Amino acid sequence: MTHPTASPRATAPSAAERAYRHLKRAILEQVYPGGSLISEGEIAEAAGVSRTPVREALLRLEAEGLVALYPKRGALIRPVSAREIADVIEARRLVELHAAERVWPRRAELKADLARWLTEMRRAHAAGDVTALMAADRAFHATVVEAAGNEILAELYHRLRDRQLRMGEASFRLSPGWAEVALTEHAGQLAALDGEDPKAWLDAVRAHIDNAATVLRTLR
Repeated sequence: MTHPTASPRATAPSAAERAYRHLKRAILEQVYPGGSLISEGEIAEAAGVSRTPVREALLRLEAEGLVALYPKRGALIRPVSAREIADVIEARRLVELHAAERVWPRRAELKADLARWLTEMRRAHAAGDVTALMAADRAFHATVVEAAGNEILAELYHRLRDRQLRMGEASFRLSPGWAEVALTEHAGQLAALDGEDPKAWLDAVRAHIDNAATVLRTLR
């Protein structure tokens, strides 16, 4: 008699992976702002692990450029530099404006997806949940890029995600009025998709990126 094979259980993340996820989330969500110096013991206690996996997590984050390690002192959360902001904005302009131009013929189906993300943004803003607001905002933009159909550009844009989340969290938290402006500008993009003028749509996308750049520069 054969016995049914048990379903494989999902492998629980290792202690090092838990420490990595905890610390990366804390950095991206500005729990540990740029310039903070945190100890291995502090991280270990917060993540519920020992110091050894914390060291492994810190090495991964150092390789990603999020922290700088100082032996016997801890880890410095790297501040967002003016150069990094400029580079990210330039990359966004190149990718997002190209994508916006490509998606115009499919604007009807695109608008339905964007409207759902805008609803999520409004819901998060009303609840005062900056992290959820930022996630929905990134999803709104990524939806346009993915709809353009270029997988390489979509992958490149996805690789900007961590940097954009970190900068976006800072902009929404330190410039509270930006959330209302961003919501208004996203609604304007949806309105442009309802029209027959592709230039109006591209202008709306470009203006939003430029305004985001202005806000980010004031945070330096």
